[in-house]
Amino acid sequence: MSKTQTLSSHNIKTVVYSDFFTDFSVNSATGRLNTKTNEIAVTQSVRNLLLTDHYERPFQPNIGSNLRAMLFENFTPATELQVETYVKEVFDNHEPRANLIEVSTIPNADMNSIGVTIVFSIINSTAPTQMDLMIERVR
Repeated sequence: MSKTQTLSSHNIKTVVYSDFFTDFSVNSATGRLNTKTNEIAVTQSVRNLLLTDHYERPFQPNIGSNLRAMLFENFTPATELQVETYVKEVFDNHEPRANLIEVSTIPNADMNSIGVTIVFSIINSTAPTQMDLMIERVR
């Protein structure tokens, strides 16, 4: 889904990361699929990877993070550390377009949920991007 374009202007190359919207909406003027670029595209990719469990994608059992499996564990400092480790593994193994800066977790044992705040930077950008993710049991 992800593609990389290189634009050159006066010997300065800028890499633009792009991805499709997950609803595959079409631009009414051009008839092409709408795309997200740079921070928004990488944020969508990271969110999709974090919410994908191992063995969820056929023929690619290592894609994902298994974060939702942590919702059935007792909330301890070790659980929080394991969530942070899963997030770091996603960035190390599956997202080469971004560098992880910080991960913080806020467990809510009463609601069986974990709040995760992730700060990362895109390779072609100097500004950090923050993503908040709430992982909770549906049942």
